[in-house]
Amino acid sequence: MHRGMIALAGLAALAVGGMAVPAQAQDKPVVALIPGLTTDAFYITMEKGAQAAADELGAELIFQGGPEFNPTVQVPVLQAVTARQPDAILIAPTDKQQLIAPMKQAFDAGIRIITVDTFIDDGVYQDGAGEGDFPLSYVASDNVLGGEMAGDALAKAIGEEGKVYVSNVKPGISTTDQREEGFKKAMADYPNIEVLETQFNDDDANKAAAQVQAVFARNPDLKGVFGANLFSAIGAADGVKALGKTGEIRVVAFDTPTRIVDDIKSGLIDMAIAQHPYDIGYEGVKAAVAAINGETIETSIGTGFTVMDASNIDNPEVRERIYSE
Repeated sequence: MHRGMIALAGLAALAVGGMAVPAQAQDKPVVALIPGLTTDAFYITMEKGAQAAADELGAELIFQGGPEFNPTVQVPVLQAVTARQPDAILIAPTDKQQLIAPMKQAFDAGIRIITVDTFIDDGVYQDGAGEGDFPLSYVASDNVLGGEMAGDALAKAIGEEGKVYVSNVKPGISTTDQREEGFKKAMADYPNIEVLETQFNDDDANKAAAQVQAVFARNPDLKGVFGANLFSAIGAADGVKALGKTGEIRVVAFDTPTRIVDDIKSGLIDMAIAQHPYDIGYEGVKAAVAAINGETIETSIGTGFTVMDASNIDNPEVRERIYSE
């Protein structure tokens, strides 16, 4: 999820210099999509779904983000987009708490807010409780359920005994926090599995790979790793490969970049849980345009999963769920 700083700086310059015509002065509704970061295949796929919905509904889509999944990077992007006065903003907030205030500024400016993929506060909106209940809707997969599915899959892969750990990004990200929660919930059903301390990799696959090797050095009986997002999963797989432990240390991945196909076929990854980012973008824009038109929308819109493993990875219906790049 990362594109370049040039685009970020350019948008900031627009915000400082101002625009002669605010976005909503145009004839068609304007929806902005602010991803967690722009170079990640997950968010690139989400943009494609959002654009498809915008084309169908006659809306204009603005897609603008930063190169890192980081609130320090994302907040200036949000402020710049707010200055353009779109009718609605779809945003994947990079922190549950730090994005509340800048998102509230956009809301107070009369912009409809919908969160996609990640959420703020407790993720329950329009209930009158908490500082972050003002977004109209949250469009995403059920990340706790996805984490449970990953936990059960990893438990089965290692024969329901041994040591495992979660390779995660950093605390405070709603989705990956929930995936870890679901994973540990599943592991509670397997008394012979020991869950080691979570390793946080800051969305750096190289760091995640090094952590696998370090954990193995301390725990030579390590049996499995759950990669809680795309970079965590890739890094975990690379770390296992570097150790020469393919098939011995099992990996379950959350998210499915294109290289996941080769990793599943080679046995480096046992199973991958694909979210449906195209659907998230598509449904997010649909909800935004409905809200712009004065229609009532659901406060929570769920999208599903596709489970990929060696038995189905060549099926066309499964392959189409691999994230675009």
